[in-house]
Amino acid sequence: MLKLFKNFKKKDIFLILISIILIVFQVWLDLRMPDYMSEITVLVQTEGSELKDILLNGGYMMLCALGSLISAIIVGYLASNISASFSMKVRKKLFDKIENLGINEVKQFSTSSLITRTTNDITQIQMLISMGLQLMIKAPITAIWAITKILNKSWQWSAITAVAVVILLSTIITLMVIVLPRFKKVQKLIDKINGVTRENLTGIRVVRAFNAEKYQEEKFEKTNTELTNMQLFNQKAFSVMSPVMYLIMYFLTLSIYFVGAYLIKGALMSDKLILFGDMVVFSSYAMQVIMSFLMLAMIFMMLPRAQVSAVRINEVLDTEISIKDGLLENINTNQTGTVEFKNVSFKYPDAEEYLLKNISFKANKGETVAFIGSTGSGKSTLINLVPRFYDVTDGEILVDGINVKDYKQNELRNKMGYVPQKAVIFNGTVNSNVAYGDNGKEKITKEKIKEAINVAQATEFIEKMKNKYDSHIAQGGSNISGGQKQRIAIARAIAKDPEIYIFDDSFSALDYKTDATLRHELKKYTKDATSLIVAQRIGTIMNADKIIVLDNGNCVGIGTHKQLLKSCEVYKQIAMSQLSKEELENA
Repeated sequence: MLKLFKNFKKKDIFLILISIILIVFQVWLDLRMPDYMSEITVLVQTEGSELKDILLNGGYMMLCALGSLISAIIVGYLASNISASFSMKVRKKLFDKIENLGINEVKQFSTSSLITRTTNDITQIQMLISMGLQLMIKAPITAIWAITKILNKSWQWSAITAVAVVILLSTIITLMVIVLPRFKKVQKLIDKINGVTRENLTGIRVVRAFNAEKYQEEKFEKTNTELTNMQLFNQKAFSVMSPVMYLIMYFLTLSIYFVGAYLIKGALMSDKLILFGDMVVFSSYAMQVIMSFLMLAMIFMMLPRAQVSAVRINEVLDTEISIKDGLLENINTNQTGTVEFKNVSFKYPDAEEYLLKNISFKANKGETVAFIGSTGSGKSTLINLVPRFYDVTDGEILVDGINVKDYKQNELRNKMGYVPQKAVIFNGTVNSNVAYGDNGKEKITKEKIKEAINVAQATEFIEKMKNKYDSHIAQGGSNISGGQKQRIAIARAIAKDPEIYIFDDSFSALDYKTDATLRHELKKYTKDATSLIVAQRIGTIMNADKIIVLDNGNCVGIGTHKQLLKSCEVYKQIAMSQLSKEELENA
């Protein structure tokens, strides 16, 4: 928690100091009121007292109450401002860190857990700061100040108050020991329920297609019930706090008056009035002490969960990023659009076996290099090493003659137009999706967007939309077809006008006619750029300048379509499974 509080800025610390001063002033006013009450009690019991003296002390009490109220309002405003500002900064810092995490780190935490940490966990910290700044500072100041005022009144009353405080603290500590371990489980269960909900929403079509609503409901119900039972246990445990507090408070008041009556009875007549006034004052101060611990109890109810949340947030912030930035930026290289693999091997951090083994090839400017192989042969993994979604385990990858690890990541990725295996569409318009991100050059104009869409063979269906290029596209592209999503994703890469195009099986959702037309137009448009294409269809890659055949992570063939038909048995088998002998001979 203290580590997280280092995110407070100088302005926040200044406002906290002002809040502390106001809280001390508020406590002083609150503790002055019993003194005036004691004066009024003595004046009422003393013969010959004047009404104006009683009214004067009553007026002072009213001013103290008003001053305390104003101070409380200002402190409340400052606390809300500080907590909201702090949560905004931490949320931004956390989001930025998540943006820079490697794919492996994201998998380590899980998407649903990262969402919970960015929302619910930060809310817990915000609530603690907002309430804690008021109560955590006020309670101990009030308790200590009130105790110093009552210690010299009567040892009997002090002893009774001490016993009440010990019982109160014992109750709070016992509850903390019972409840604290369960708060960690609560946050993990919230992660789990977020994961189930997210899975259900993203896969809603499949759920309905397989009539799996009941299965999903049961899955959600199990997690929801587990979370509810955990929360119920915690709330039941904390529900003991309130009645114990009030029971102690009432018994303390009763005990003070019982002992007070006994002391007054045995005192001299001249001391009875003083003892009576002391009893009234002591009773008020004792209530202030108990109320202080009641406020602390409220904080202790929030503190364990906030502590767990702080640990979870720090886990993300302290995670070492595996993909580290290089130093090179805005450099002029001797080569343009070249990609070279030199003895590249790769395995995932948690895996024992290599997925790619000793891969070497070079793609020159203007060339189209295709990758093909059976499922699980490592095609997508290989192509994802170029923009550094993962780093190679052995060997090196050179872009424009420079190791990709030496580039700043934004510099490296600005050289590339990337189209993923699953088209990713963002909530917005056609224009905003195609012009998405920073291309490292000038702003992408509307003319450039239209040109990219035309090359991607998306003009026809976009022109038919109600608002054309300003038409709304739902998150994930749920209001357009799979082929339309792929074409918008391809247009996004084209609009960037990069040196290197990376197509990770990006034509699979297109019909053969659209696929052929798109590739023909793309070849003309990207003649000066390098294209790296992962594909399952032989028809998509047979005209590539170089085809690399992968089998179980090994490169088993490099060459053109015709060369590989003669020299590579794996490629020949893939080709024969898709095209007839006549089609292959005429290709």
